[in-house]
Amino acid sequence: MTAAPGTRATGAAAAPPTGPAAKQPPAADRVYGHVKQAVLDRRYEGGTLLTEGELAEAVGVSRTPVREALLRLEVEGLIKLYPKKGALVLPVSAQEIADVVETRLLVEEHAIRKAVPAPPRLIARLAELLTEQKAHAAAGRFTEAAVTDRCFHVEIVRSGGNEILSRLYEQLRDRQLRMGVAVMHSHPDRIAKTLTEHEEILDALRAGDTDRAVDVVHRHIGWFSGLARGDVR
Repeated sequence: MTAAPGTRATGAAAAPPTGPAAKQPPAADRVYGHVKQAVLDRRYEGGTLLTEGELAEAVGVSRTPVREALLRLEVEGLIKLYPKKGALVLPVSAQEIADVVETRLLVEEHAIRKAVPAPPRLIARLAELLTEQKAHAAAGRFTEAAVTDRCFHVEIVRSGGNEILSRLYEQLRDRQLRMGVAVMHSHPDRIAKTLTEHEEILDALRAGDTDRAVDVVHRHIGWFSGLARGDVR
């Protein structure tokens, strides 16, 4: 159990609390983290109806922080609240994929052009992330592979030094991650192609070949456009 809010140790000999319990996040944050991770991991699939009671029991909290957490998740577009019924996990829609792809193309083409000539630090970081992604993919750790995939692209966007653009791209973070995990499960052959295209992006940056880098980025992200249109099976 956690201490009541506002209580403090008294006396000279009293020591501050230590251990995991002392650092436990607020109840609403725990619920938020639990549901969000389960949605991204696809333990809560699109179309699943979650109830406050079930979530409260799963996390070990009252219903009040559950409501607060669900409101935050609704704002992020991961769930839809239905009064007296619960929260519906929203599936990844074709429109969501199309919107994310369009935004990514605009941001990443600009970013890849600014990244050339690529500094050694960026090249080293991208190579490190690619190695990590290969290891996750080989082990079948799809969520971790999707996270590393996103980090690969984030590093390129951040390298441009435009904080506003970087924040815009970060806002796509969870939508990209959920899409990435879903794609890896439904199109396992895409993983190898993704790794190959990341390798090609890295090689183009090493060579300072802007046109080639842009071409690979368009091909890499454009595949998702076909997925949104239903051309990919």
